[in-house]
Amino acid sequence: MMTDSLPGLLGCAPGVVLIGCLIIFGRDRLRNFGRGLGKGLKEFKKATARVWEEMSDSTLDESDKPDQAMNLNLIVWIAQGFGVGRIPFAPGTFGSVVGLFWFALLLWPGSLWCFVGGTVVGILLSVWFCGAAEKALNQTDPSSVVLDEIAATPLCFAVWVGSYLSEHAAMPPPDFFFSRGHWPLALWIFATFRLFDVVKPWPVRQSQKLPGGWGVTVDDVLAALYVNAFVPFVLLFTAAR
Repeated sequence: MMTDSLPGLLGCAPGVVLIGCLIIFGRDRLRNFGRGLGKGLKEFKKATARVWEEMSDSTLDESDKPDQAMNLNLIVWIAQGFGVGRIPFAPGTFGSVVGLFWFALLLWPGSLWCFVGGTVVGILLSVWFCGAAEKALNQTDPSSVVLDEIAATPLCFAVWVGSYLSEHAAMPPPDFFFSRGHWPLALWIFATFRLFDVVKPWPVRQSQKLPGGWGVTVDDVLAALYVNAFVPFVLLFTAAR
């Protein structure tokens, strides 16, 4: 386990990160980032409100079925991470943040089969929705489609979940990974997943040539597997300390 001093030392991390960002990027770029994030959140709210409005309108008359346009909008909205993918700055990162909530939800029942089954079903649903969104948007692997990041995020923690299960003979609670003593490793896993998803080492990049939603989703699954290849070494390192 990590030493008691490590979380305390990392307690000042937000301030250090802010100062580092100011030095590297400058105040003007950070201001532009803030404006872009604010604009993206507004787009997210608008997209969500529009989809729910369309769904409500479609139920006003039971004799009327939702038209094709509404169905496509709903599919795209889900594939875009329920609108999160419309944030113009680093949509994949924001999608992965939503993936952390999906990860916590899968852990909540405390069942290994729920975690494994939910992860697999989430990945398969991502294949379908992302493939359908590609056709609706007439784009190949559009950056706004982030359901693949959401679906693959729980897989990034698979080895850590397995390590906890073997040690405690029980599934870890969701808050275990985000507690004071463990959030640094969770943050490392999150950042490493984003790194592999962006750099795309072999065969991550090559998997994007797969047809339809498979090409959108499999590269994130492989990036998550890359993360798991390094997690045992990090766990051993933290245990040694």
